[in-house]
Amino acid sequence: MVIPRVVIAAPASGAGKTTVAVGLMAALRQAGHAVAGFKVGPDYIDPGFHAVATGRPGRNLDPMLSGEELIAPLFAHGSAGTDLAVVEGVMGLYDGALGTEGFSSTAHVAKLLKAPVILVVDASAAGRSVGAVVQGFVAFDTEVRIVGVILNKVGSDRHEAEVRAGVAPTGVPVLGVLRRDTRLTVPSRHLGLVPANEQRTQAEAAVEAAAELVRQGVDLEAVITAAKVAPAVETTPCTPHSEATEPAGRRPVVALAGGPVFSFHYTETSELLTAAGADVVTFDPLTDRLPEATAALYLGGGFPELHAEALSANVELRTQVAKAVADGLPVVAECAGLLYLCRELDGHPMTGVLPAGARMTGRLTLGYRTAVAAATTEFFDEGRRVRGHEFHRTTVDLDHDVQPAWHLPAGVEGITLPHVHASYLHLHWTATPDVPARVVAAARKYAR
Repeated sequence: MVIPRVVIAAPASGAGKTTVAVGLMAALRQAGHAVAGFKVGPDYIDPGFHAVATGRPGRNLDPMLSGEELIAPLFAHGSAGTDLAVVEGVMGLYDGALGTEGFSSTAHVAKLLKAPVILVVDASAAGRSVGAVVQGFVAFDTEVRIVGVILNKVGSDRHEAEVRAGVAPTGVPVLGVLRRDTRLTVPSRHLGLVPANEQRTQAEAAVEAAAELVRQGVDLEAVITAAKVAPAVETTPCTPHSEATEPAGRRPVVALAGGPVFSFHYTETSELLTAAGADVVTFDPLTDRLPEATAALYLGGGFPELHAEALSANVELRTQVAKAVADGLPVVAECAGLLYLCRELDGHPMTGVLPAGARMTGRLTLGYRTAVAAATTEFFDEGRRVRGHEFHRTTVDLDHDVQPAWHLPAGVEGITLPHVHASYLHLHWTATPDVPARVVAAARKYAR
């Protein structure tokens, strides 16, 4: 792997990593580069903005979900056909999963990729002290190579001069200086930014504003030079290879929920299903029916609580899904999908597949989970151990005892039916490649 690459990190959340990363991706693309965009961690929203900026699918690099041995192979797969890669970090540079000494942090991923790091520092409330921050981050882990600093939210020329003077003794070059720009404001809600595909026009405007800000304030050639110092890494791309024997048109159809509500699914999900022999067809549960000849259904994550009335209004689809599941349609549902399969969501009728109601709460459930399959299903064997991620403010109230999907350290979670596996847990299927293969096998069986 010889792709030039750079990681955009920061001392803490809120420093402007996303603005800089997205602006760099867009500006480099506009300069004629084929750019690959990546996000450290499980986040689904930032990769959506990366896709707008690069014109390519956004991808995640998360050692906790996929295993650290797959980070370089997944990076190589996602970078194929490009000449430069930009990796946006998560939280502070050295912040990883709690209690793990930085596992799955931005620094961890940077070391796995042997990628140089550019530190974005919010200078709005400091002057020379920024130099101490930079020096501390350089010294904290000498295996992490910080090759430059971008100063963000600088207020004036005098302020810039003072901050530069503080950074100069560290020997780390300042590669850019950005001023405050109100055009970069993107709507946010209870779980972060509004996904790009919910407000495409505004997302495109924000990406273009970020690109303009970067073009004006960042030395793009210096960034490219920094990316090129990344050494070669021996790895094999983690590219799904098709095992399908059926010709196109005869493969089982796996319907993948999309649109504004169900925008949370990793790029590799559809790739793995396709490689396993499926014809993956995306549909919008707000307006569509199930695709013709649907033989399995994947319902990912998103914000159904904000669209409950509109989802409920598509009575034809709700009825169709309920009937298909009763007929044995295989279904995998994660988070938003779990809610859609319930009897109701905040009082709005859903599909009624599961004996449960769902509602919004004021409590945030967030974090990585180690889960053990509670029963053998078409998709998992009892006792199967996986790592996943939860991120929601809703809860599910069961009508009666059901077979749970997972055993967690804190109890049980999710619901399984004979052909349905539904839970709040998001998985990265690259760590469980047998699961998409089992979904497709179940689809073949249902189609027959």
